Amino acid sequence: MALKNFPIGVQDFASIRNEGFFYVDKTDLVYKLTHTSKFYFLSRPRRFGKSLLVSTLQCYFEGRKELFTGLAMEHLETEWKKYPVFKISFAGNKFDTLESLQIALDNMMAAFEEQLGIKNTAKFEWGVRFGNILQAAYKATNTPPVVLVDEYDAPLLDSMDNPELQLVLKNEVRKLFSPLKDLGGILRFVFLTGISKFSQLSIFSELNNLKVITMMDDYAAICGITKEEVFTQMQPEIQALADKNKLTYDEACAALQKKYDGYHFSKNSPDVFNPFSLINALNDLDLTNFWFATGTPTILTRLVAKYKMDPVMFDEGFDATQDMFDAPTETATDPIPMLYQSGYLTIKGTKSGNRYILQFPNDEVRFGFVKCLMPYYAAKEVRENDTFLMRFADTMEEGRIDDALNQVKAFISGVPYNATKQNENYYRTLFYFIFKLSTPYVTNIEECSAAGRADAVVETTDAVYVFEFKLDANGTAEDALKQIDDKGYLIPYTVTNKADGTPKKLYKIGVAFDAGKRTIGEWKIVEG
Repeated sequence: MALKNFPIGVQDFASIRNEGFFYVDKTDLVYKLTHTSKFYFLSRPRRFGKSLLVSTLQCYFEGRKELFTGLAMEHLETEWKKYPVFKISFAGNKFDTLESLQIALDNMMAAFEEQLGIKNTAKFEWGVRFGNILQAAYKATNTPPVVLVDEYDAPLLDSMDNPELQLVLKNEVRKLFSPLKDLGGILRFVFLTGISKFSQLSIFSELNNLKVITMMDDYAAICGITKEEVFTQMQPEIQALADKNKLTYDEACAALQKKYDGYHFSKNSPDVFNPFSLINALNDLDLTNFWFATGTPTILTRLVAKYKMDPVMFDEGFDATQDMFDAPTETATDPIPMLYQSGYLTIKGTKSGNRYILQFPNDEVRFGFVKCLMPYYAAKEVRENDTFLMRFADTMEEGRIDDALNQVKAFISGVPYNATKQNENYYRTLFYFIFKLSTPYVTNIEECSAAGRADAVVETTDAVYVFEFKLDANGTAEDALKQIDDKGYLIPYTVTNKADGTPKKLYKIGVAFDAGKRTIGEWKIVEG
């Protein structure tokens, strides 16, 4: 069976349909969206299909019925009325000056004016100018216009490092949206997308009638690809991925889920895959960090370090109320709203009292984000960190545990004394980084901080190593070994076999930190 032609880098609905690219049908949700209310806002992480959704809405409102043949919309829509559509996209531009934003807006408005045969009489007064365009379109066609805005917050995100410039750009963008509420009587539909949630007061001015569907169950799957869609529509591609990587079909499914699945956008959201990473993985037949490689969260990692947030909690999950993460970005007192809205954290569960559990969505995000944070804790260059991690992993794979721990001791000893506050939490975090970032180079590494499980478990092709760490004030290496025995940390691995079916060797490793010397003190290794 021929494999699907995935739309890598294609976000135009018409191109996807006309050129035979694979499309996951979301048109039932598009129909529901367009027949329920008029003014909407949707937030989703970057490269999550927002632009494709906007393009789909554009084609629908332009009455391009032929593009929807074979899709749910074909049976839902009966009128196929054509509306004047005004699409404003901030995607793909870099807004680092006021002039860059003004040029982009002027170009978009000029194109609309030329299309309608009207003159610009308002210059850079974007609200007046856009209002004139919408009224002219309504008068010329006697049909209510549609306004679609893609990545409204791109100018604001581009200026995150420059609060003064961000305020200027924010005021400029606000002008554009100012006429929309007053013109609501002649508008058919208004839809805005973005990554972050800036407050309606500061961005949309009087446009306070937006229906925010970001965390609504009904629209949780409108962007991205659900687990059900993946496993019912992409079996041949998953089998090809399995064959290429010497996996069984079930192992390939599990690998895809672990790497790219795990997003939830509401209380009862289905599992949602990162669509960009998924289709690239199935297209290339390779399990690579596609999404994370397209944008390094420098600002976010710097903020996490600045606020001294424990990144281990992002892995383990932590409690949060909705107003702690689904909050306007400019009023946030910590990075949690930006981390959630940008896709580095997601909903992993709910609790009573309208509480949520936030966590890394998957291994791609976990590995990428931790790698970006490592230099802030180790105070070393990325290349130096990577060299150490590969050397450490190779030594572990070869079973030379004393050498591996000596490498860690030397690495930690090389961290400048004033680089960070070196307390128990610091050591815990740094060891978390080391073990997590070594994962690609050894068979498996699992950090376990919940009650009843060890601090770290490293599984290589021949052995399983169970680690327990103690700060010298809280225990010795012997105490760590005793805890492994008392808690039965080795028991789950007694049935772990090598490829030839023979049991893997088991090792208990107790490690004590020396706070005075600011590195590993003693350790003891016992074969289990």
